[in-house]
Amino acid sequence: MNRAQDRYIQYFIVQEMMDTINVVKQFDPLSTINIVQVIRMVRKLFLTGEGSSRIFPAKQVRKKALEWGVDLQITIEGSRQAALYDLSDFVVLLASNSGRTKEVIALARKLQDQGNKNLFGLTANRNTPLEKLCTQTYYLTCGWEQAIPATKSVVEQALFYESILWNYVGEQMPQCTALARIIEEALTMRIEPSIVEAVAKAPVLYFAGYNDGVGEELALKTNEITRKRSDFLEGTYVVHGVEEVMNHDDVVILIDPIEEEVEKYYEVLVKGVGLKVIAIANRETPFLTVRVPDAGIFMPYVYLCAGWNLLVEVGTVLGINLDRPERARKIGNEFIIQ
Repeated sequence: MNRAQDRYIQYFIVQEMMDTINVVKQFDPLSTINIVQVIRMVRKLFLTGEGSSRIFPAKQVRKKALEWGVDLQITIEGSRQAALYDLSDFVVLLASNSGRTKEVIALARKLQDQGNKNLFGLTANRNTPLEKLCTQTYYLTCGWEQAIPATKSVVEQALFYESILWNYVGEQMPQCTALARIIEEALTMRIEPSIVEAVAKAPVLYFAGYNDGVGEELALKTNEITRKRSDFLEGTYVVHGVEEVMNHDDVVILIDPIEEEVEKYYEVLVKGVGLKVIAIANRETPFLTVRVPDAGIFMPYVYLCAGWNLLVEVGTVLGINLDRPERARKIGNEFIIQ
């Protein structure tokens, strides 16, 4: 993406992707100190929300907590299924940018009626139904997004959850200034035209990689930004049966390919199915690679933003209005105050 060119900057979604740079740069890791004090008492955290408010923010922090061996149970679920669970001894964090997502409001009401006093909201709006149901509500600084697909809010939500983890273990979260610079590079780097062309021509895009929300979120953004069919294949699922229905003109996008599986990916997908495989990675791979700069423990953010970059390039090549899908709505299922 080139923010100096009209073909990109005419769209709100591109402007909001670029806004992500300052959102990251200005993020305050100490903003979650109060909720962490409550979490420490129960050591159980339930993260819920719908769509983009849950996928990347919640899954990337759960993966990190498990990698670090943190003594904190982090559970993730959509609000309707969460309503079936006994969450009486959990701190429940309910994310809804609008503060009006119907499923989230229904869960908050049920938990409030059950007497759970540890309900916390995370939203981009004030004076919402969600705020009225929560013990405390935190507000994103990124503001309301004009484009239908959520972008900068997804990254700020993820940083919010990330800071909870750092504060919980009693360590200072690294400054986000360096991350902001690397994100800018990932958003503005030139994508090899052959990669853009292959993705633009593909009838189906398969994203594969770790279950940290990156591939799953990009699969959703593929629908919203390029109007293409997509699927997320967790871990090595991409070579465990689904190849039976893949076609040679489909494309698989590997996010940070699992090193031990690269040879099998090549054997099954490239040589076996005959399709194009593209990697988004911070290293060279045997595949066409969107190579991004290294950001250490913050790599998932960089992979996500590089994926955005690729999808915008594809959308502009296809001549799509990036801001306005024909069917998707900004608030997928809105709670209407009677």
